[in-house]
Amino acid sequence: MEAFIDFFNRYMMGGIQIVTEFIFFTAFLGKKGKPSIYILFSVFGLLLLELFQTGGAADVFIYTLLLAGYGIFVYRADWASAFLYAVVTACIMQLCYGIVNLTLYILYPYVFPILREKTGILFMLLGYTALVPAVSGYRVIARHYRYQDAVRNRYVLLLLLPVLVIFFMGSYINFSIYKDATVVYRDGSIVSGDHCWMLAVQALGLASLFGILSACKKLLENFRLSTELALLSQEERYLHQYVEEAREHVRKTKALRHDIKNHITVVKELLQSGKRDQALCYIGDLDGMVQELSFPCNTGSPAVDILIGNKFGVAKSAGIDTDCSLLLPYPCAVRDIDFCIILSNALDNAMNACREMEKEAGTGAGKREGEGTSRSGGENAGPNAGEKRGQEINGRKYIDISGRRQGDFILLEVENSFGGGGKFERGTGLSNIEAVAKKYHGAMSIRTQGESFVLSVLLNMTV
Repeated sequence: MEAFIDFFNRYMMGGIQIVTEFIFFTAFLGKKGKPSIYILFSVFGLLLLELFQTGGAADVFIYTLLLAGYGIFVYRADWASAFLYAVVTACIMQLCYGIVNLTLYILYPYVFPILREKTGILFMLLGYTALVPAVSGYRVIARHYRYQDAVRNRYVLLLLLPVLVIFFMGSYINFSIYKDATVVYRDGSIVSGDHCWMLAVQALGLASLFGILSACKKLLENFRLSTELALLSQEERYLHQYVEEAREHVRKTKALRHDIKNHITVVKELLQSGKRDQALCYIGDLDGMVQELSFPCNTGSPAVDILIGNKFGVAKSAGIDTDCSLLLPYPCAVRDIDFCIILSNALDNAMNACREMEKEAGTGAGKREGEGTSRSGGENAGPNAGEKRGQEINGRKYIDISGRRQGDFILLEVENSFGGGGKFERGTGLSNIEAVAKKYHGAMSIRTQGESFVLSVLLNMTV
């Protein structure tokens, strides 16, 4: 009988506990696994613990490292999140078992006089009810405290430290104070100890764990909101700028239209008087006025046309070749101001990268995003990409904007020359672009090829 109970405790219930922890650990990482994988992991975990035969808290530590390692090497999770969720998973199960066991320690002397010999088996079975609060805690975390893309390593480490303190505290109580066995006297009393105080400590530890998770979630939420606020402030500045420029453009166009009859009359009089050269000169002046009111490219969005016109004007004055083959669908769900945020940040980075080519003479000092360079992962860099990359090696500075529709998505690409080589820091510009991409359920990618950068942004036009 004792051999069966030991087998039941060690292998059957141990396997169920490991499977439960592993299922929710994968859920925390946002992964899915087949039932066969869960069973194999449970068997492997039991074999590993049986192999080491350390007993006590060391078993929990080994199992926690196994969980984290599986998340990192099998599920390709980042190390910080894998360790965090492994510790949280083990910590909750440990605290729930500690709370249930301490509650049973307190109740045992009162139940023993009634049931006598059956009390031990009954309380052993009741001890397994710790799985119920553990599963409930896991479900709460999976629903409300999964940080997903918001997790950043520095915040994970902030969260991991207090969780580890709670984890070690629970381990100390369960395995150093109470060890693996409980001493019960013939009269049903349990070896003396501050069971009520230890129960309070364990319960406080569990409550503190959820408090820490909640506080970290609010911290990350505040960080997200502050980023969005900065983005909205930038949107407001751009909006005012482009509205004012659009008003000025409309005013000049109205003025030209108002005077066009007078201009035609002057040209007619000059031609009738035989003053052909003066007429041609006058027409040339009119052509210059019209050119000032025209945009270097027609994307379909007046606000984007004004933005690109301004940026390309600055680029041309710096000796940078420009080209635009972007055609935006109109109307679409993507706001003009969001297109402007993407293109303004991308073009500013590209112009700075081209300027750095002159300053550093190809040493690659313009490689950081803060200095204006950007990399992308688009497969196409424009129809003349091969020719342009060949020319850029000779020091040609250029910026090309392209875009194409792919079903319900539009892919924007900004390619520019740069000094070459090196690693790149992600600054505010790329962060703003990425925030807009996520807003429209899209993605941003950056890549270098030779001495060119291409920034690709995919946006869902149906959001």
